[in-house]
Amino acid sequence: MSGSAIVTGAGAGIGEATARMLSERGHSVIAADVSAEALTWTDGVEGVTPFVGDVSQERDNQLMVATALDAHGRLDVLVLNAGIARRTHWTGDDAIEAFDRIMAVNARGVVLGIRHGAPAIAESGGGAIVVVGSTSGVRADPERFAYDASKAAAINAARAAALDWAVKGVRVNVMAPGPTMTAILQGGRITPEHLDELTRNIPLQRMGTPEEQAEAICFLASPAASFITGAVLMCDGGVTAQAGIFPPPRA
Repeated sequence: MSGSAIVTGAGAGIGEATARMLSERGHSVIAADVSAEALTWTDGVEGVTPFVGDVSQERDNQLMVATALDAHGRLDVLVLNAGIARRTHWTGDDAIEAFDRIMAVNARGVVLGIRHGAPAIAESGGGAIVVVGSTSGVRADPERFAYDASKAAAINAARAAALDWAVKGVRVNVMAPGPTMTAILQGGRITPEHLDELTRNIPLQRMGTPEEQAEAICFLASPAASFITGAVLMCDGGVTAQAGIFPPPRA
């Protein structure tokens, strides 16, 4: 597997793991993030170029794709991973402000990424877009209505894009992670008790890792998934397999 790739939200967690993995497997990678500081890990990493931008802004998406085309002459893989996760309360003073920003990054960012990335991939002869969704996009979580709505929107936008771009040789799929040990989940505030509670509700009885999620993304981006488009791959340890009425069996 080789070619030219862009990974958004590449400053940490699943995005960083994916950018590293694609690079190790032969891709020239544009690692994009809103934080220049978060991208310092790219210093000295062969085949990875940092790009600082906000995925909710159309101009930044245009520049991001142009950077890949200028540097590598083509675009084969686009991983739309950038996202915001935070609690939102319906009656909170900042509820609508938070909703707007989360939707801007998690949903609008996906739409803009596809809008500018899909034509470049098609022009390069075809390739893959992988949208990083969430189990929260198919089932809701308490006190996270904005995040839940944004991920549901991203998932269905990806499905629609899969239909619209298939004729151009562009596959669009979703990798939906479950509980994963990343900063976006921990937020610096996770307690051992909360971690234990989360783990007990996962059928595989453990959290996922960014590298496991990256493997799923790389699969969808690879020729091994050449006849897969419009799919949602749940990488969640079995969380969405259960109805939620009864707890899963525990060791």
